[in-house]
Amino acid sequence: MSLLDRHVGFVDALRRAGLPVSLAEGLDAARALEVIDLTERDTLREAYAATLVKRPAHRPGFDTLFDLWYPPVTSGLHVSGAGRDEDGPDLATAEVPELRDRLAELLLNDAGATGDPAFGEFVRAMVERFGNQPAGAGRQNWFSYSVLRALSPGTLMARMLNEVLLGRDRGGMAETVARRRLADNIAGFEEAVASDVRRRIAEDSGVEKIARSVVRPPVDQIDFLRVTKADLARLRREVYPLARRLATRLTIKHRHGHRGRLDFRRTVRASLSTGGVPIVTHMRPRRPHKPELVVLCDASDSVAAFSHFTLLLTYALREQFTKVRAFAFVDTVDEITRFFAPGADVVEAITRMTREADITRFGRSDYGHSLERFAEKYGDAIGPKTSLLILGDARSNYQRPQLATLKRLAGEARHAYWLNPEPRAQWDTGDSVATSYGGVVPMHECRNVAQLAAFIEELA
Repeated sequence: MSLLDRHVGFVDALRRAGLPVSLAEGLDAARALEVIDLTERDTLREAYAATLVKRPAHRPGFDTLFDLWYPPVTSGLHVSGAGRDEDGPDLATAEVPELRDRLAELLLNDAGATGDPAFGEFVRAMVERFGNQPAGAGRQNWFSYSVLRALSPGTLMARMLNEVLLGRDRGGMAETVARRRLADNIAGFEEAVASDVRRRIAEDSGVEKIARSVVRPPVDQIDFLRVTKADLARLRREVYPLARRLATRLTIKHRHGHRGRLDFRRTVRASLSTGGVPIVTHMRPRRPHKPELVVLCDASDSVAAFSHFTLLLTYALREQFTKVRAFAFVDTVDEITRFFAPGADVVEAITRMTREADITRFGRSDYGHSLERFAEKYGDAIGPKTSLLILGDARSNYQRPQLATLKRLAGEARHAYWLNPEPRAQWDTGDSVATSYGGVVPMHECRNVAQLAAFIEELA
C-alpha cells in the first residue's frame, strides 16, 4: 500500500468512526507530511493530530486508528533477536514466573510511559506467545485476554508497592501516589497488548475491516438508547455546557419574542413634533425576568438509558434556570424536582427517584394517561413565562394519546418542544404516535449529544 493510499484510507476511517474531518483538513494533513520526517512515527502522529483532531474526546479514537494504519512494527519484520530480552529472560522460552518478574520490573521503571523499546518488544513477544488461540475458519485467532490471563498483571500490585515503599508506613500519601502510578502503568500494559492484538488482526483480516469495529463513536455521537454506564460518566461532562447554552438560547428567544405594550403617553407626546401624527410609536419595556422551565420526561424501561441522560440534563438545568420543575412518568406522573436539589449527588438522586417516585401503575408507558394526570395535578406549573420540554419516544402501547390535553398544555406555555431519542425513520411504527404529537408540539430527533447541541443552536 502506497503512502497516498494509506493516507486516504486513514482519513476515511476517521470519518467512519465519527470524527469530523473535512476535505480541507485532509489536504492540510497531506501538506504537513511534506515537511516532516516520515521515519519519525511520533512526529507523524502529532502532525496528523494537529490537523485532524478538533476535540480532546476525539483523541482516543484517533490514536487507535493511527496505530492500525501506521503500526510501529509489522509481524515477520522484527529486528533480529526478536523474542530475546538483553536485560532479562528469553521471552520465547522463559517460564511464566520469570516473565511476571520481568513485567514487574518494566512497570516499576515506567517503561511504557517513557517509550522504552524493551517494553514494546516484551508486549509483542507476549502476544506472539500467548495471544494466538485456535479458532474456527474465518474467525479471529488473536486475543488479549489470554495474554492478560497468563501474566495476571493486576496481581503484581502488592509486590510492586512493597518495592516502591521500601518499608515506609502504609496508607499515607506515598502509597496513594505509588498505587496510582502503578495502576496507570498496568493499564498502559493492557492497552499496549490490546493494540498489538488489533494490529495482528488487521494484518490477517485487513485494516479496513477491523477499523470499522474497533473504535467507539465519539461521546457526542453515542446513541442515547445504547448508552452504557461508562458512557454516562463521559456524557455527564457534556451536559453542563449544553444546559448553559440551552438556558441562554431560551432567554434570548423570550427577550426577542414580543415587545412590551404600547406606551400611549410617550407616543402622543412624540407626535406633537409631527403635527399630531404618531409616526413613531413607543412601547413600554418588558419587565426583565429569567426563564422558567418545566421538564416532562419518559422514565420507562424502553428508554431507560435516554431517561438517565435526560435526568442528568434536568439536574444541570436546575443550576441555570430561576425556576425548574421536573416531572417523570411511565403510566402516571410524579414531580421529581425534590430529588434534584442543587448540590445533590446526581447518581443518588436518580436512584432515589426510581425507588420513591410515584410514576408507574402497571409498568407500561401510557402517554395519554400521564398527560391527563399532569394537567390535573400540576397544570399550574405551566404559565405564560414557561418553556415546556418533553423528552420521550412517543410510544404509548396503543393507549389513547390525549392530543387535546397536550394541545391545551402547550397553548398555556410560552414555548414547547419535544425531543425524541428514536431515529426519525422509526416514528409512527408500531405503537409510536410521534407524528400526531409532533403536530401539536414541534418534535425533534435527539439521539445523541450532537443532535441536542444542534437543537439548542436552532433556538437562536
